[in-house]
Amino acid sequence: MAKVKGLDPVRFVVIVAIGAALYGLGGMIGVPIFANTTLKPAMAILGLFAALYGPIVGFLVGFLGHWITDLFMGWGVWFTWVLGSGLVGIMIGLFKYWSKDCVHEGKLPGMQILLFIVISFFANFLGYLVSALLDAVLYTEPLDKVFTQQILAATTNTLMIATLGTLLLYLVARRNASSRDLKKDEEA
Repeated sequence: MAKVKGLDPVRFVVIVAIGAALYGLGGMIGVPIFANTTLKPAMAILGLFAALYGPIVGFLVGFLGHWITDLFMGWGVWFTWVLGSGLVGIMIGLFKYWSKDCVHEGKLPGMQILLFIVISFFANFLGYLVSALLDAVLYTEPLDKVFTQQILAATTNTLMIATLGTLLLYLVARRNASSRDLKKDEEA
């Protein structure tokens, strides 16, 4: 079993299961924008879980969650895009370490918000670039189609993470700050 710093195995499994279920089921809600490509608010959930718990949880939430979405949407499981979501989760998960785990400390300064958005952009662009290239190679999908999907997915996913994901991170940081204040009051 994967060992994630600060998470015992049971909590790790629960977090991944909840994240994948929320991302997967939430992925069925979206606005179609191109062939099998939607404006998907659930990307904020992937961004949140990856940023809070790191690359391993991010990968599993992205991979399993996308798989759940594809299973229930009826267009079949596209493992190239399932992998892409896992890669996005890994890269956004680096925020936990690059931000020195500021959200758990109850802080989310402006520079960390900018870092979260920049990481999200590159994660979506690179993760789904892998998906597009694999579609072209493995499924002989037309390059113009897969690159259009990739650019639209990367752009709209980044917008969802930058807006909804940042709001969710802010709310978690605020809750964590309140919890720390309560612990200080109890100790006094």
